[in-house]
Amino acid sequence: MRLLLWYWGRRGAGGQLTLALAEALARRPDAAPALSLSRQADLLAETTALGLPTDAVDTYNSAAGFVLNLPRAPFLARRLVAQARAHRADAVVSVMSHLWTALAAPALRRADIPFVPLVHDAARHPGDPGLWWDWRLDRELDAASAAIALSGAVEAALRARRPRLPVARLPLGAHLPASSLRAAAPTGTAGDFLFFGRVRAYKGLDLLRDAFRLIHERRPEARLRVVGEGDIEAAAPGLSSLDGVRVEPRWVAEPDIPPLLAGAGALVLPYREASQSGVVSLAHALGVPVVATPVGGLAEQVTDGVDGALAAAAEPGALADAMARLCDPAERDRLAAGARRTGRALADWDAQAAALLDALRGAGIGGQRRRSGLG
Repeated sequence: MRLLLWYWGRRGAGGQLTLALAEALARRPDAAPALSLSRQADLLAETTALGLPTDAVDTYNSAAGFVLNLPRAPFLARRLVAQARAHRADAVVSVMSHLWTALAAPALRRADIPFVPLVHDAARHPGDPGLWWDWRLDRELDAASAAIALSGAVEAALRARRPRLPVARLPLGAHLPASSLRAAAPTGTAGDFLFFGRVRAYKGLDLLRDAFRLIHERRPEARLRVVGEGDIEAAAPGLSSLDGVRVEPRWVAEPDIPPLLAGAGALVLPYREASQSGVVSLAHALGVPVVATPVGGLAEQVTDGVDGALAAAAEPGALADAMARLCDPAERDRLAAGARRTGRALADWDAQAAALLDALRGAGIGGQRRRSGLG
């Protein structure tokens, strides 16, 4: 199957997913991937080093650059169509939505080129900017021949939104190079918790603040490290002043992510709402158990008592109870072993690539239709 993987974002999980998926597809005799990337992408050098047919387009480096470059969107859409035709692509797969995805995707449909987005979110997260959010998703789905959901929660939302659109569900894999995951030796201990990721209102840092107050009263040895880009103090006033808390408001470059996660006794996700989380997959691949609230796709990613602990509810007392389980060394070690077992499958990108090809074939793309998870 001839695929054009498309991602015009600059940094973060989209680029990491594109690299992992492209590398796995390139190893397969039944796949011929090509790439459409942003010239400003952090991982451009690593991705082009795969030696695949690649078109690197100039996008932008800032919000002002986005506005100034908007008039170029029709040109870039035509360029994407031309690359897909030149590659004789059976489908263009959008690895993650980008600000220009909704502007370019309709051109693929007009050119009768199947467009398949990996949909990470089927609804706007509470507290996130909502301007044009639904318009953007509707335009992408209107242009799509099929869609790939990365959790059951997103799959159900997509089926409700577009009942006639074929939708498949694939797990969100551990989207960093296997070599970097293997090189990060786990060093975390019981009672050492890590929150990691972009700071957003729906991620419940204020809930974590209140839960940590409770857990620290019961387990004074507990520690919490909060690392992520954004205004942490605005999201959870007073968090940084709590005993046992270390706050680091910063972006973390890709090479630094595995050792950061591997140094945690447990990853904690106090979310009030969620589609799924790539950080959970990475933690499991590194053998780090996860404490999470039972919302959205998190309840699918974390198996309580196997590879982590699910709180009974998204509220401070329940989250503190779940965190308390990871303060016990024997329980933490048992759940870490479970996380390693879960993580082995999530780090298997050859299996992920095979599942993607099966899903596309199941939608009638690239060959004979056959049984799959699509419908």
